[in-house]
Amino acid sequence: MKKTIKTTEAIFPMPVLLISTFNADGTVDVMNAAWGTMLSRDMVALNLTETHNTVINIKERGGFVIQIADAKHVAEADWFGIVSGGKEPDKFKRSGLSYEKSELVDAPVIKELPVAMECSFVEYQGDATGMGVIGKVLRTSVEESCLKDGKVDVDALEAIAFDPYTHGYYKVCGRVGDAFKDGMKIK
Repeated sequence: MKKTIKTTEAIFPMPVLLISTFNADGTVDVMNAAWGTMLSRDMVALNLTETHNTVINIKERGGFVIQIADAKHVAEADWFGIVSGGKEPDKFKRSGLSYEKSELVDAPVIKELPVAMECSFVEYQGDATGMGVIGKVLRTSVEESCLKDGKVDVDALEAIAFDPYTHGYYKVCGRVGDAFKDGMKIK
């Protein structure tokens, strides 16, 4: 029997995405964003308000990088979500992570994280039904140790998801089925 609970701001699980940009002074800005999705094979949407420093940077620089947070970097991912770059100017430096400048967009790629999606800024949708930041994925790169037969090995990736009900982080792993195949057993 199902019991009605308070509706929260999300659907579980939510990906833990680290969005990186350069600030106006050239320092690195990173924010933790759980409200992001793919719109198509090469288009992303980040539901972020225009007042975020990250969104201001995206608009000014024309690009950003989405990194998938992993279990090895839970503390750093959480740090980027609880500390404002506007109040902590050395936010990225204090994380202990490092970066290299993207060759495709004016944004940093965090070296230690296993997946990076380099994106060009397309538009900002700010009305009541808008998605926020819309970007075009120019390149996706994955650490070789997280690839198996040229495809992402989700178990090796150890990506984390955010649970909005208990404010916890969980590893996304443990394959339970085969998409576009298991349902055929019912046929």
